[in-house]
Amino acid sequence: MTAATDTPGTARVVIVGGGTAGHRLAQQLALHGEREVLLLAEEEHPPYNRVLLAEVLSGRYAPEVAALASLPPQVVRRRTRVVRVDREQRRVLCDDGSTVGYGALALATGSNPVLPPLRGLFDESRTGRERHELPCGVFAFRTMTDCADIDARLPRSRHAVVVGGGLLGVSAARALAARGIPVLLAHQGEYLMDRHIDSSAAELLRTHLMGQGVEVHTECRVRSVLTEGRRVTGVELADGFRLEADLLVLAVGVRPRSGLARAARLAVGQGVLVDDRLRTGDPHIHAVGDCAEHRGVVYGLAGPALEQADVLARVLSGKPAEYRGSRLLTRLTLNSATPLDIAAFGSTEPTGPEDRVVRLADAGRRSYRKVIVRRTGDGGERLVGGVLLGDLDTLGTLAHTWADDQDLVSHPLHLLTDIGTTTGGTSR
Repeated sequence: MTAATDTPGTARVVIVGGGTAGHRLAQQLALHGEREVLLLAEEEHPPYNRVLLAEVLSGRYAPEVAALASLPPQVVRRRTRVVRVDREQRRVLCDDGSTVGYGALALATGSNPVLPPLRGLFDESRTGRERHELPCGVFAFRTMTDCADIDARLPRSRHAVVVGGGLLGVSAARALAARGIPVLLAHQGEYLMDRHIDSSAAELLRTHLMGQGVEVHTECRVRSVLTEGRRVTGVELADGFRLEADLLVLAVGVRPRSGLARAARLAVGQGVLVDDRLRTGDPHIHAVGDCAEHRGVVYGLAGPALEQADVLARVLSGKPAEYRGSRLLTRLTLNSATPLDIAAFGSTEPTGPEDRVVRLADAGRRSYRKVIVRRTGDGGERLVGGVLLGDLDTLGTLAHTWADDQDLVSHPLHLLTDIGTTTGGTSR
């Protein structure tokens, strides 16, 4: 059924995207209570915490545990896909034929998984949508639907390969191993999670994963997907070696979903370009979360998405607010009989002569802590970043010291020993 075209009114905020950023924005706007809010969500599942997907895949959590809090009753949520933005008429067109007018439009369209250019991944002999269908047994790992599809495939799988050793790839490999399937993790980089941690921490992470049943190969490039009748049977590496696999998970990164903005002739770089009030070049259109690029940065993490949503809710409610960027703390917990915590924040390597490294390490206890300390102009010192691995139950104090730019009042070793007992360490 085609709905009548709405007349755009200054009171209505339309949010495109029901993920972390869109859901939080709707919640915060409802708290301010001054504008009508309509959220248009494409995904079939109720809103969920994407950070918990690996826990769902491992079987540790049921899908409903990952669900986000329900939206307030004054927020209307519709499941539909927006296909076009009409800036002149201030309305969006949906795939069901309906049109929705807006006073303010917030794009929270998130990101899509990057599919690497592997030979055999797509069937070049087909046309249209069929040409871009993944072979049976090949999955991305980004959504709850991906998680459910992989779970349904597991009873028929004997060998799994995960391509990508970043946050998602490490999480996926650990989750699959927890389900009892042999897993090989292939990462093209020099060491695991090379965008977040250093080589020393990565070696401890590798040892942990191998102890949990994950075979880890770094500096390992997959070049082809092997299939029989569009069913995956393995992968071929750059050196010609072939690995058997009836389950292949691709986790090599994400790309902002900026197609709607680009088609509407909004400025797009890596993501949809926004200013400090999270506005695009059109004063009636904003962007938040994984699809937004602010001051040259696309964050792609839940923390910045929530911060942006909070700021935009204030902006759209007529309150003074600006977004000046986010300070990134990346944290990953690998749950098992011997759980492992990883955290990285700020600068993880020294950048100049005023920086020094303080490090504590104990391989026997799978503990590694490194912080970067910078001398300030008044002779003091501040914490500018670090990499931590091990038992991080009291990480908060260290994180607050960094996030608040507090001057260090004692030797940095005290910060490291405050987050757990470490022996046999060295510092420099």
